[in-house]
Order: sequence, then structure tokens, then C-alpha cells
Amino acid sequence: MSKVPVLVIAGYGINSEVELVEGFQLAGAEPRRVHLSDIVAGKVRLSDYRIIAFPGGFSFGDHIASGRVLAVKIQAHLGESLREAVAAGTLVLGICNGFQVITKLGLLPLLSGVPEIGAEFQQEATLTFNDSGKFEDRWCPVVANPASPCVWTRGLDRFELPVRHGEGKWIHRDESVRQAILGRHLDCLRYGSSTYPGNPNGSQDDIAGVCDPSGRIFGLMPHPEVFLRGTQHPRWARGEIAPQSEGVGLTILRNGVEAASRG
Repeated sequence: MSKVPVLVIAGYGINSEVELVEGFQLAGAEPRRVHLSDIVAGKVRLSDYRIIAFPGGFSFGDHIASGRVLAVKIQAHLGESLREAVAAGTLVLGICNGFQVITKLGLLPLLSGVPEIGAEFQQEATLTFNDSGKFEDRWCPVVANPASPCVWTRGLDRFELPVRHGEGKWIHRDESVRQAILGRHLDCLRYGSSTYPGNPNGSQDDIAGVCDPSGRIFGLMPHPEVFLRGTQHPRWARGEIAPQSEGVGLTILRNGVEAASRG
């Protein structure tokens, strides 16, 4: 059986693509790291991949707002190709800056479905400055929503992942969007506490990750790609984490690969 092809986007300040490529390799997929300029130039087609991944980093130096410039560039040059890929069932993963990008692009939470040909995605939420007023770099407890349709978080409960961001506060556009997200259980990942530092940024409803109604598009602020093995957890040397164990980040990536392989 051929491996699931994964497109890992690189360039313009993205800096976590190498770890994400390794994670998808360990998950049994066939990832390819490609600079966004090559995709825009038509050297690579989104339709050739079953998963499109937007890694973390500081695209365009976080100028204007984290993820905003990259989102505009993608909409301008790849909006129609991305719409077609999503309509065809391609999975999408956005981590940290990648989450900011696909949220500001309007790819999450995608409440109105995939837009028609020629139409743009509609932004329904944003990720903005942490309430703490500083860059947060810590491991946080997170909880998966068992009622969520998210294919990436299936079988997960409570676990820990690291965050490293300055603009991770999720804000709904308005109360109707909030009710739609909560009512359809698109809040697939929440921080394990409603108070700082358990919720490191002040996200509304403690949201750490969101999916679309199909469960195939997933964005999260914590970094699964840096918890692939037990020795990457800060407490493994204390005996709390088995050094040879699989990190929960690898479980998340494997869930996505298995969902993509099923079509």
C-alpha cells in the first residue's frame, strides 16, 4: 500500500517544518517539505496530497498580526486550489502560526462549508495577543473533547503539550459563532485549566484547538510535532514518562494519517 502523501509548507519565517516532517515520517506517511513560492509558481499541486500541513514559526515576522500576511498571500495565489483540495476531502493541519494562518484565512472553523468557486473563505474568529502580554513558552495540560468530530484527536483524553506563542488567544467573531462552535463540538481541544498559566493566553472557552464540521481540518496552538517520543517531555528524567514511550504528538499525527488513508 502506498504511503499517504503529506505537503509540509515552508518559507517566509516558518521554522518548525523539519520536526513536522519527522513526525509524519514516524506516523507512516510520506511528507514533502516545499517552499510556498514553489507552490505559488505551480511547481507543486495541492491536489497531489492527502494532507496539507502549515507548521509553526513566525511567518513574515508576525508583522500586522501573526499569520495575517501569509494568509493573504495564500488567499491571493492559492485560494481556489485550496478550496478545491478541501472540497475533495484533503486533510489540513495548522500548528501555532499555522493555526493562526488558517484561522485568518477563514479555513477554520468553516461553519458555512466550503465556499463556491470564485468565493473566499470567511473569517469567523481570530488568534490575538496573550492576556499575559508576553510570549508564553511552557508545557500545558490540554483535554480532548470526546464529542468532537475531529479525526486528529480521536482516542485522546487529557495530556500535555508545549506552547510557544505571543498571540494565541482565541476570540470568536461574535456570540453566534461561539454558539455554533460549542454546539457542534468544534472546540476539539481545550486547555486543562481556566486560569493562568493553565490557560496560557486567555482564550475564550479555554480553546486550544478547533476543527471544522467534517473533523478533517484541525488547528491548534500547542506543538504536537515536538512531542514524538518520551524523552522530549521535561519530566522523563524523573521517571514520570517512559523514555521509550510514544509522545502524544505522534498519536495526533498518526490519527490524521490513518484518516487520510481511509479516504
